[in-house]
Amino acid sequence: MSLAEILETAASALPDDADSIRPANGDPIQLLELLGREASQRVLEWLLANEPEVGAELALAWLELDDGPAVLTSLEEGALPKVGRKGLRKALHRLRSKGVALPQQEKVEPIVSRLPPIAEAVEVGYVSCVDPRGARLVYLLQPNPSGGGRLFEILLDENRGVVECEAYSAGWGRIRRFVKDAVGRTRFQVVEASPESLRALVARIAARHPPERALPSAFLEWRSKLAIPGETPGDRASAALSLSGDGSALARAVELAKQGSIGPWGQPASELSARMAGRIEVEAEKESGSEDWSGLAAEVFLGEQAAISAERLRENAYVMWKLDREDDARACLAAAEVFASEAAANPVASAMAEVLLAPAVEARRARNAPSGHEE
Repeated sequence: MSLAEILETAASALPDDADSIRPANGDPIQLLELLGREASQRVLEWLLANEPEVGAELALAWLELDDGPAVLTSLEEGALPKVGRKGLRKALHRLRSKGVALPQQEKVEPIVSRLPPIAEAVEVGYVSCVDPRGARLVYLLQPNPSGGGRLFEILLDENRGVVECEAYSAGWGRIRRFVKDAVGRTRFQVVEASPESLRALVARIAARHPPERALPSAFLEWRSKLAIPGETPGDRASAALSLSGDGSALARAVELAKQGSIGPWGQPASELSARMAGRIEVEAEKESGSEDWSGLAAEVFLGEQAAISAERLRENAYVMWKLDREDDARACLAAAEVFASEAAANPVASAMAEVLLAPAVEARRARNAPSGHEE
């Protein structure tokens, strides 16, 4: 394959740099100019990890350019597989033979000595909390037989199925940095979960993927390795945590719903607004503060939607449990029980319905209000 063809693969694996990779069309000089030093380091690291022969050729080409040596000397050998390290060392040796003094680097243990052999390497998985729309991210990391690692990023939603699926191949160093950034997010927190449980979660949601929506191509390609039925993270949280039975957990769930920490979920906004237009009009005609949120909740969380909310709450319980928020995890499990039973009195559903529909009710109330000008 040509450099241009392999760079197209790199652009897919490094989406943040794709807009700089593609215009170069395989020209090493333009590529270095368009990328800049930091992005050039990422691209060269990816090539040395995944396409080491091409990476070594590009490294040699960049030696002849002003900024090239700085890119090469900034790479960390220990983050590369054996073949990639060999290509980098060859380029650095040629640089030394030209009389260029290279900066002294601390000796770094090769990555293969810090990780178990590829055949014995342990996979890693991560899952995020459920966002306000009802979606969550799943990350599955596994060794890549050609070197480095392969990372799957999957966006799941019980209503929308497998929304997105991307597969990235890169050196272990870049993969680790990506995972570290994901785990460090504060808005949608991510915790570790066993790959087996995450495959079970993927399988459960993929099984109800809407037939009118096409599955992502990467998911179709890797489905047999990404979706395997079993016990999900939420199932494990349910088995590990007990409820007190005094109602405090459910009261805490109501607080979390009102804060927006869980929910409001429901059906997709376009479907919900069309179906609930009449009820929104009725509530808008009432005095502010007298809305029937429990009645609205009964319509929002009908049948399957109640069961879906129960599943989301159980999966959220796992994330909170792993974040050392056991009280909030138990609150999610208590709410899940109420949703699963489809109880007539569901204070958590009422709180979610208020968060979800109050803006629409207020907007309709404002439109219905007299303008204040009389003929």
